[in-house]
Amino acid sequence: MQIHKNFSLKKYNTFGIEAKARQFVSVHSVDELITVLNENPTTKKFILGGGSNMLLTQDIDALVIHLDLKGKKIIDENDDFVWVESQAGENWHEFVIWTIDQNFGGLENLSLIPGNVGTTPIQNIGAYGVEIKDTFVLCEAIHSETQELMIFTNEKCKFGYRESIFKNEVKDEFIITSVVFKLTKKEHKLNTSYGAIETELEKQHITNPTLKDVSNAVISIRQSKLPDPKELGNSGSFFKNPVILKTDFEKIQQKFPEMPHYVVSETEVKVPAGWLIEQAGFKGKRFGDAGIHRNQALVLVNYGNATGQEILAVAKDIQATIQATFSISIETEVNII
Repeated sequence: MQIHKNFSLKKYNTFGIEAKARQFVSVHSVDELITVLNENPTTKKFILGGGSNMLLTQDIDALVIHLDLKGKKIIDENDDFVWVESQAGENWHEFVIWTIDQNFGGLENLSLIPGNVGTTPIQNIGAYGVEIKDTFVLCEAIHSETQELMIFTNEKCKFGYRESIFKNEVKDEFIITSVVFKLTKKEHKLNTSYGAIETELEKQHITNPTLKDVSNAVISIRQSKLPDPKELGNSGSFFKNPVILKTDFEKIQQKFPEMPHYVVSETEVKVPAGWLIEQAGFKGKRFGDAGIHRNQALVLVNYGNATGQEILAVAKDIQATIQATFSISIETEVNII
């Protein structure tokens, strides 16, 4: 393991932002990770996965540890279910496709989400009516100071909407090294009612969809809306969909009767942030090399040489405008570094 100094992170974040790490090392096993932690006890550390859910607004004055742990395997199964373990450094979409190729069901709606497996529980990633918590069994994690191996069960992770214990109570304390999912082997419960999946399947004349069909439909929808980070720097959805009180929504709806919403509970509703941003006139706008994607208002993009600060300025402008226009606060889904 070689520790590099003044190392460029441009290829290690999907926004393609030029920022440097004071020190950088890539680890390929849990043993290597523990060695690096042991040998650098007093050094400030920054854990880097797929770089897909962050916006670098400055250089990182720390030892950046890139988790490149690979491997996936079946650890248990019965007639109906299979328990699959993936190492943290596996690419998420490639892992999803691997499960589908084995005819394991549960992750197909989460196809083409950028990033690595190890970061999925942190954010409780979700799409098209499915979240990680629906199939997540447990993850193993190393305490960054004591190097103690801990197991976090589904319940212990305290999953919420784009939330988990790793973003709150134990933030920056643990490094997830592997994740276990419980997937179906037969009688798959396909979720095709959310978003445009059914429309896409109808377009392809598919009436009895397979796991692969649902995955392909999701991929097609995402590709039509979302830019490929390899071609246009981005981090997927930049903002969370705001959840507001139903009483507040009813007041806002009087002024904006066409505002879409989804019932979350008896007292709360979720409003699509993309709709709010589009109505505020930001969709497709460009500010230098920073901008909002023309097909999806939730996605901020780097057209080439935007800095993290420039993209953050656009994000703050959007937030202020949404607040002033709709009296709704929208939070970033992406981590601002």
